[in-house]
Amino acid sequence: MPASDSVSPPVILGNEPGSFPWSVLAERHPALIQKVRDAFPYGPEQHRALDALLKNCSEGVVEPLPAGAEDREQWEDWGTREYAGRSWFDVPWLWAEGYFYRQLLEAVGYFGSGGSGVGEGAWRGIDPFRPFKLAELDAPETDEELAALDDLVREPEEEQARALLHGSLWGNRADLGFRLSGADEGGEAAGLVADDSEALRSLLRPARPARSDAGTVCLVADNASRELVPDLLLLDHLLTRGYAERAVLHVKPHPYFVSDATTADVVDALRRLIRAPGAAAAYGRRLWSALAEGRLAVRAHPFSCAPLPYTAMPGGLREDFASATVTLMKGDLNYRRLVGDRLRPPTTPFADVTAYFPGPVAALRTLKSDVIVGLDARTEAALVAAEGQRWRTSGTRAVIQVSAQ
Repeated sequence: MPASDSVSPPVILGNEPGSFPWSVLAERHPALIQKVRDAFPYGPEQHRALDALLKNCSEGVVEPLPAGAEDREQWEDWGTREYAGRSWFDVPWLWAEGYFYRQLLEAVGYFGSGGSGVGEGAWRGIDPFRPFKLAELDAPETDEELAALDDLVREPEEEQARALLHGSLWGNRADLGFRLSGADEGGEAAGLVADDSEALRSLLRPARPARSDAGTVCLVADNASRELVPDLLLLDHLLTRGYAERAVLHVKPHPYFVSDATTADVVDALRRLIRAPGAAAAYGRRLWSALAEGRLAVRAHPFSCAPLPYTAMPGGLREDFASATVTLMKGDLNYRRLVGDRLRPPTTPFADVTAYFPGPVAALRTLKSDVIVGLDARTEAALVAAEGQRWRTSGTRAVIQVSAQ
């Protein structure tokens, strides 16, 4: 066991008024219930269930899923057996967030309950977040980001690789990644507070011609729409340029956090690329073919929607990651699951807390929650002096962190 883990740091809870986790549970989740309610013409049954969820998550205690829920036993193993009867604010924040989204799906009848836990419902399989995902995918900003590809394809390969990596890192600020003149003061360079890009490149060095032993790259996706498109562009580059012989894209088996990517979202993103003008369409067609040929695969493992750290991953998923040249963990939620949703000192080495991972792993993450490791002491001090603790949650800072052990 690494020395930094000899005494486990505290698990993050949401019971401190004014804290970021508290604001998510007390303010963001109730607002999301209303947003989902307004997005669809749900019937009285769903509205009653949403009212009940609003009251429960604000004032009540954790309750088990209905007796007929197909995944009730799974969730009991994941924590409801332990946490039922306790305040949402007094259980681990990572768990409370995940369970809220599962209960939201129950309320709108996603799993066929019609909002009541009884019978098959007409709303089965209807993603309650789909209108938000499609609106973002069809936004004018997406057109601008895709148009930048026309210039990018004329750049040297090294510049393309850097731009696409940073596009994937920054998600819906992907335009930063496509700047061809380099990072500007106060922009991309200042925002990147830990940068192991060279270590990542050393894991992904291509041969000429494209090598047959390049191996498999896994990318564990975070959000859909404008954040998933840059992930797909990065995978295309890795496949086309010989950095990987095969790529595996891990998505959620069903809707989870508001914009988490599912297989349906992958299809939507590919169609969006293909119908775009210029270079974007070529990317889309290559990716579509890569899926058809098996060079790109989409996986949707149930554990992707588990409210647990990756230390608890099941054997099959562990084998997938162990066989990869590198696993790219995208986004804030995956970062919290990778390093543990605990209040560790920011200077805790990234390699120490990911030593359990079965293969090389890289985190591409924009900071949107309190958890952070792998910073040097000078960087942490400068961030605190400039912003207090806001830098942890503002989404203006990012890390590329790699453990090759």
